[in-house]
Amino acid sequence: MKKLNLLSQIMIGIIIGITLGLIFGKNIAGIKMVGDIFLRLVQMAVVLLILGAVIEAIGTLKSNQLGRMGVKTILLFLGTTAAAAVVGLGIGYLSNPGLGIRMSQTTTHMATVHTTLAKTILNFIPENVFASLASGNIIQVIIFALFFGTALHMLNANGHFQGVLTGIHELNQITIKIISLIMKAAPFGIGALIANVVGSNGLTVILPLLKFLFTFAVGTGLFLGILFLIVHLYTKVPYKTLSQGFSRMIVVALTTTSSAICLPIEMQDAKEKLGVDQQTADLVLPLGMSLNSNGLAMFLSLSCLTLAQLYHLNFGLPFMTKTVFLAILVCFGTVVVPGGGLLL
Repeated sequence: MKKLNLLSQIMIGIIIGITLGLIFGKNIAGIKMVGDIFLRLVQMAVVLLILGAVIEAIGTLKSNQLGRMGVKTILLFLGTTAAAAVVGLGIGYLSNPGLGIRMSQTTTHMATVHTTLAKTILNFIPENVFASLASGNIIQVIIFALFFGTALHMLNANGHFQGVLTGIHELNQITIKIISLIMKAAPFGIGALIANVVGSNGLTVILPLLKFLFTFAVGTGLFLGILFLIVHLYTKVPYKTLSQGFSRMIVVALTTTSSAICLPIEMQDAKEKLGVDQQTADLVLPLGMSLNSNGLAMFLSLSCLTLAQLYHLNFGLPFMTKTVFLAILVCFGTVVVPGGGLLL
């Protein structure tokens, strides 16, 4: 009998989780611990994976590749993040998710966090890399890895530091093996998380938000479709191959809502299913996890427009431009814990 692949196992886990949540309701809340253990196990190894992968990717690049790839990567991140924010505004204006809803007249006071561009940039720089590793501050870990990898690349020009590079490569292989073992528990962990959500809230909890969620889903599908088309035209990779290569990433992303949890799957499938060069995958994907949150950019711009419509506020071109700019800024160094975008 043919063994089910991980994607099929995760889908079965999701279905079982929904069923258990509907049957047992709030009594199934204790199962959440299984999901939390799974998430923590993955997060335990992800920071080390990012550190090692970025260092190895830069350390093994040829001198003429380092600057060119870095510039192309940043431009790509900026372009897709801005495009996602614009799509969010566009689909919001077409569907008007905030109109037709009567808001309570009760004034709600919300705590706001004031920050500046200078402070945001300063927070990218680690004071102590060990503290950054311990706290899981991904963007600071990446900044350190970029400097470490660049220094190693320069010092290893004549092969004198090849032993260090080999050691990092071997450490990366061990980390990947750890994550591959942890991912065997993904169907149980994800199923438990889904069971708890459905059991605690029921399926009707999303009814008041259906219009917003539907609009966001359409925008996400449209944006993914455009990206798939661009990738297909540029690489000549068939749509079937692209859909198969991205299937596991999409399912894990939907069920865990965490870029960090998805990263090991992304790195594996990018190399094995999509044929992405190892150096490119090891450098671009960890950077993209923190610096290229297109879904978050779309969510933020659509949320701003929806709130403006709810309270009948003027949301003209100046505010639209400011929203797109802020979405790009916020998505640089975003939180990668499950649901972390909600904190922004």
